[in-house]
Amino acid sequence: MLAKRIIPCLDIKDGRTVKGVNFVNLRDAGDPVELGRLYSEQGADEIVFLDITATHEKRKTLTTLARKVAAELNIPFTIGGGIKSVDDVAVLLTAGADKISVNSAAVREPVLIESLSKNFGSQCIVVAIDAKLVEGTWYVHLNGGRKATDIELMTWAKECQERGAGEILFTSMDHDGTKNGFALETLAEMSDLLSIPIIASGGAGKKEHFQEVFTKGKADAALAASIFHFKEIGIRELKGYLAEKNVLVRTKN
Repeated sequence: MLAKRIIPCLDIKDGRTVKGVNFVNLRDAGDPVELGRLYSEQGADEIVFLDITATHEKRKTLTTLARKVAAELNIPFTIGGGIKSVDDVAVLLTAGADKISVNSAAVREPVLIESLSKNFGSQCIVVAIDAKLVEGTWYVHLNGGRKATDIELMTWAKECQERGAGEILFTSMDHDGTKNGFALETLAEMSDLLSIPIIASGGAGKKEHFQEVFTKGKADAALAASIFHFKEIGIRELKGYLAEKNVLVRTKN
């Protein structure tokens, strides 16, 4: 069995780490490079950097940030935001990113997933999916959650796998920032449907939520932001708790 991964997520806006609730009411959470280095030292397995306004504001991805992060981190990191082409990915991987995350562009042009997987290998292609429950059905949303679609979550997740995605990063917009726990039933359903790893995002508030997402939610990795940024839970503390609960995690001395 593969060890479960703990992944801090840094949402980037105007070069700073920010965090909100349900994708709005953002507040500053610090310098992304400094936070990334801190989490690496504390035992994070990976880190995700997402420019949450890149697509909305039509800006290029954060190549400069990727270079700075690569110089400071000794763990894998994923970077995403505004990625639309093979050239965009080539630049970021050359700058030092281990994986890239695509979201809105993949929905608008699904063949992009195939192109990226073919050129760089599925192992470094993460498809991020933001979804919201509307009248009993989960629908995919674009542009940092600003734009609704009529695309059903599980249908899209399965298509992403078939087109060559290496991982799915699923964020429940309804749970994001609430600290009330992950979307366990939906995550379990997605895990049963797909054979590729699922990264759970949205709702982490206490250590018990991580145990639940790895057991009941069947996730392969759990992503969180504010509880790490504002020092509510330490990564070493969290991993120690999970190990005590017989959840297989990587630990550092």
